[in-house]
Amino acid sequence: MSKIAYVNGVYLPQRQASVNIEDRGYQFGDGIYEVVHLYRGRFVDEVRHLDRLERSLGEIHLSMPMPRAALRMVLMEVAQRNRVRDGLLYMQVTRGVARRD
Repeated sequence: MSKIAYVNGVYLPQRQASVNIEDRGYQFGDGIYEVVHLYRGRFVDEVRHLDRLERSLGEIHLSMPMPRAALRMVLMEVAQRNRVRDGLLYMQVTRGVARRD
């Protein structure tokens, strides 16, 4: 079974997932990542992880990529599509693509 990723609003096989070479996260580490533990199909400390994600994004002046409820739905969908009941889900939010001058 192929692993499924969620990239820029699209669910796709992980082998097809890519990051644009001009993405600020790729070039400069200009982004935030967070990891959520899934145990028996439920997130462990979900609120604390999302609080930390939001706080960290605020520190580098980035907005949440979507409302928390929508992000939670995306995380659950990724877990379901990958048939993961116990494991880790990694989230990465970057500043996105920007031309270098």
